[in-house]
Amino acid sequence: MYFSEYLCPTEANVYGIDFTRFKLRDLDTGTVLFEVAKPPPSEEGEDGDVDQCIDDGDPNAGRFVRYQFTSHFLKLKTVGATVEFIVGDKPVTKFRMVEKHYFRERMLKCFDFEFGFCIPHSRNTVEHIYEFPTLSPEEIKDMIDHPYETRSDSFYFVEDKLIMHNKADYAYNGGTV
Repeated sequence: MYFSEYLCPTEANVYGIDFTRFKLRDLDTGTVLFEVAKPPPSEEGEDGDVDQCIDDGDPNAGRFVRYQFTSHFLKLKTVGATVEFIVGDKPVTKFRMVEKHYFRERMLKCFDFEFGFCIPHSRNTVEHIYEFPTLSPEEIKDMIDHPYETRSDSFYFVEDKLIMHNKADYAYNGGTV
């Protein structure tokens, strides 16, 4: 079941974990499908315009991403997702992500990834491999015809306690590969 509400407040992230870069690539061809990175903070330590625009006083800012891909994306078999993240001043043990993907109310796939231990004040990079479910031509057409009805919930745990809940939705009717 896709959750309409966030299951934990942003304050639950007492470890200061912040995702700074994300890249998706097709493992069969090596093609980069999507890549985004946060701009580095200014040398003066002041917030840049981008952060101010993103935050805008919304306590859930930065917890939702909207993706737009071409229909070809639904035919991919294996994708590598590389994430880069920083950790605050506490050590992070048993860092884990559970990600559930849905089309409407039907779960397409559930992924469970371990990040492991992260030392305080570190920058970390990890690539997770996603094996996509095989979809029928009818399912593919339905997902293309109904943009943003494909959604995901990403749950992040430290020592089995939920510290972050992020959401995304997806369209497959244009955009990049």
